[in-house]
Amino acid sequence: MQKWYQIFQRNTGLSPYVWVVFYILPFYYFSSSSTSHIILGTAIILVFFACYVLAFVSQGWLIYFWTSVQIAISITMTLLFSYMYFSIFIAYLIGNMKSKAAFTTLYIILMVITIGLINYGFVSQNPVFIKQIPFILLNLIGVILLPITNFNRNKSDRLQVQLEDANKKISELIKLEERQRIARDLHDTLGQKLSLIGLKSDLAGKLLDQYPERAHAEINDVRLTARSALKEVREMVTQMRGMRLEDELLRIRQILKAAHIELTLEGDPKLEHTSLMNENVLSMCMKEAVTNVVKHSGATACSITIEPSRKELTLRIQDNGVGITGEYGALRGNGLQGMKERLEFVNGCMELRSDQGTTLVIKVPNITEKPNEEVGP
Repeated sequence: MQKWYQIFQRNTGLSPYVWVVFYILPFYYFSSSSTSHIILGTAIILVFFACYVLAFVSQGWLIYFWTSVQIAISITMTLLFSYMYFSIFIAYLIGNMKSKAAFTTLYIILMVITIGLINYGFVSQNPVFIKQIPFILLNLIGVILLPITNFNRNKSDRLQVQLEDANKKISELIKLEERQRIARDLHDTLGQKLSLIGLKSDLAGKLLDQYPERAHAEINDVRLTARSALKEVREMVTQMRGMRLEDELLRIRQILKAAHIELTLEGDPKLEHTSLMNENVLSMCMKEAVTNVVKHSGATACSITIEPSRKELTLRIQDNGVGITGEYGALRGNGLQGMKERLEFVNGCMELRSDQGTTLVIKVPNITEKPNEEVGP
């Protein structure tokens, strides 16, 4: 059960009720009326106020019912006392409708009735009405503009809420994808090597008595495998922390230098308009591409070109090796699939060309964008 102080809905605040101060205005029009008219007018004001509050706290068809009652009361007050300012309250209420059909219907009805009552006032030449013409015209402007402004603002607020919900879902999906990636990496690195360590340890135990030299060799393999696993885990941790393109290029220089491959770099590796996540993906793809160049291409030169633009960043890696042929093509194909999956995650793309060597073009967007109920159904 609602408390008396809960009639002010949180989603609308106090703004719908600030206008209630204007309820004192009708009493000016009662000043020259009879006692029965004063009592009737006061009762109508109280009923209108009750309907106004009920329209904000109700749901479904009751909203339209209480709005219709308010329109009827506004017509009555205009005909009896030449007071037509209730229409501005109704206009505010209509602007809070969620349904576009309900908003349009009630807006047209209110407009037709308001204009009709103004025409009636001019035709009847009621002196009280004639004195109010400037204020009535201002009221008419409010009736025209207020519902549209309110409806569009509320629609924008709802879209903002939906956008925030979508961003939260995207954030959760990113976390899920990252967990899955970590699980895959752990399986590929630790899983196989731990299995190998287990097998070799069992074998060493069986060979220890009869073939101690072979057992010693197996134990040595276990030690080397454990070191290799530790190294790969450290590399994974480094990747999880995120790689800057500038830092990765330093490591690539060392790798290419050790492989006697000449590196040519064009462009600034300091990226100012690319998100950290996109830069991390770009660095990982560049690392994979250069690893393929060193291991399989047989190249003597490699060029890396960084081409930033307003919307995207282009990274071009080119070598003068054998191109995509034979065993190298099969090995590179596996690496390309991993790069493609990473790039799809950040809405990036890649293109591979093999002409007098191999050229890999990678593009990522500069920015990857990781929202109050209103009245009415």
